[in-house]
Amino acid sequence: MDGHENEQHRTGDETSPERGRARRLTAWRPGHRLRRLGVVLALLAVTLGGIVIGTYAGGHVGTDIGPFRAELKLSPSLSGGTTVDIPPLGALLLDSHDGPAYLTVEVGSLDQGRTEALIDDPASISRASQSAVQDVRDGVMRLGLRTLASVVLATLLLAALVFRDVRRTAWAGGLALAVTAGSLGLAASTLRPQAIEEPRYEGLLVNAPAIVGDARRIANDYTKYAEQLQRLVGNVSKLYTTVSALPVVQPSPGTTRVLHVSDIHLNPTGWQLIRTVVEQFGIDVVVDTGDMTDWGSEPEASFVGSIGLLKKPYVFIRGNHDSPRTAAAVAQQPNAIVLNNSVTTVGGLTIAGIGDPRFTPDKETSPAGSGLTSAVADQVIGAGEQLAATIDKSPRKVDIALIHDPASAGPLSGDCPLVLSGHTHSRQVSKLPQVEGKQPTTLMVQGSTGGAGLRGLEGEKPTPLTMTVLYFDQQKLLQAYDEITVGGTGQSQVNLERHVIRDPAKGDQVPVTPTPTRGPSESPSPGTTTLSPTPTS
Repeated sequence: MDGHENEQHRTGDETSPERGRARRLTAWRPGHRLRRLGVVLALLAVTLGGIVIGTYAGGHVGTDIGPFRAELKLSPSLSGGTTVDIPPLGALLLDSHDGPAYLTVEVGSLDQGRTEALIDDPASISRASQSAVQDVRDGVMRLGLRTLASVVLATLLLAALVFRDVRRTAWAGGLALAVTAGSLGLAASTLRPQAIEEPRYEGLLVNAPAIVGDARRIANDYTKYAEQLQRLVGNVSKLYTTVSALPVVQPSPGTTRVLHVSDIHLNPTGWQLIRTVVEQFGIDVVVDTGDMTDWGSEPEASFVGSIGLLKKPYVFIRGNHDSPRTAAAVAQQPNAIVLNNSVTTVGGLTIAGIGDPRFTPDKETSPAGSGLTSAVADQVIGAGEQLAATIDKSPRKVDIALIHDPASAGPLSGDCPLVLSGHTHSRQVSKLPQVEGKQPTTLMVQGSTGGAGLRGLEGEKPTPLTMTVLYFDQQKLLQAYDEITVGGTGQSQVNLERHVIRDPAKGDQVPVTPTPTRGPSESPSPGTTTLSPTPTS
C-alpha cells in the first residue's frame, strides 16, 4: 500500500508542472488573447454607449436665470464650449471651457412680473445681475449631478443586458462614473469666465453688437433711466394739473379721448407712462400703430400682458418688428382688438387698420428692412391701397385709419379725415396731397412711446418717449390734440403742447407732405407724388 501511494504521489508530482505549463500556453494562444481583447473592447463600447445614452437622456435641467426661464443641456463633445440659444433670434457661441462636455443654454420665456420688478426698483437691477450668476452656477451644479447619475444608471442597465454578468456590469458602471466625472472635472478646471466678453454670433444675432452698441454703457444708462422713472411718472401727473392753463377743450358727453402710442420696442417704462396718461387724462381708447416688440419672438409675447391692465379698448396693428405670433398674443388680451385690413367701431369711432406687410426685425441683413427700395415701396404702398379699398367698402364712414409706415398713407388721401402711423421714431403732423373732390386728410406720425427701446440708449442724446392725446367732438372730427414728450435717459423733463384745430372739418393747418409712389413706370396712386426713399426705423 505504501509503495502504491508513493507511486501515485510521484505521478502527481510529475503531472502537476505539466498541467501548469499547459494552462500558461493556453492563456497565450492567439485565440484566447483575442477573446480577452474582445471582452475589453465590448466593455469599453458598452461604457461609451451608456455615457452617450445617459447624457442625452438625463443631461438637462430647467432653471430660472434672472427674469428668464432657461433649459441647460449637456452633450458629448471633443472641443468643449457653450452655446446660448435664443430662439428664433440665433445663438451666442462661447469658448468657455475645454474637455468632452458641451453646454447648451436655451433661453425660454420672459417672466413679465419679475421684469417689471427690475424696472420699479433700480437697486434690484444690481441684485439681479449678482443672482443671475448664482442661478447659472446652481443650475450647472444640478446639471452635473443629474448627468452623472443618469450616465451611471444607463451604463449599468446596458451592461446588464449585454453581459449578463455582475462583475462586468460593475466594471462598466465604475468606468462610466470615472470617465464622466473626469470629463466634468476637466471642463470645470479649464473654465474661462472671460469668454462671455468675446462671443460669436449666429442667426439674427450677428447684428447684435451693431444694434445694442456698447453693453456696459447701455447698462449704465439704463440704470440711470430706471432711477428717473418715478420722477418721470410724477411729472406726468403734475403735468395734468396744468392742463387747465392751456387752451381749453370743453369736455362734453360727446368728447372722445384717444391715446395714440407707437413703437414701444419692449420698453416696460412705456407701459408705466401709458397707464399714467390713461388714468390722468380719462382716455377712452388706446390705439397702437405697431412695433411693440423688437424681434417678434415667443419670449417677447409675454410683454403684451400689460394691455389688459389698462382696462380700456386697445386697438393694435402689426409693425415690421411684430410677428404674427405677437399679433396673436395681443389678440388674446381681453380688451384688445387687432386690425389687419379690417374695420372696427369702438368708443363711437370707426377705425380701419392694416398691419405692416413686412416682417424685418433684422434690418441689417434684410433688404426689405434697410430702406424704402422699389420693391419695399410696392409692399407698403400696396398695403395702403388694400386698406383704402376696405374703407371704400365699409358701410360706416371711417374716422381713423391706422398704418405703421407713413409711406403707406398716400392711397388713403380723401378716404378718411385722419391717418395715424409710427415707424420713423420721429413725430410729425402734415397733410396728405388732397384729391380733388374729396375731403382733406391729416397724417399724424407718432414718435417712439418706448424711446425706441435699447436703440434709444445708443446716441449721446437719448430718444424721448412720445404719445399724443386726441380729442374728437360729437361729429367724430379731431378738434384738438396734446403732444406729450418725456425726456430720455437721465432726463426728467416732461412737456405737453396743446394744438386746438380752428376748423375740424378742414383739419389742422399744417404743411402738405408728399408720399412715395410705386415709381415713374407706374401710374401714381391718388393723392401721392414721387418721393425719394425714406429711412425705416
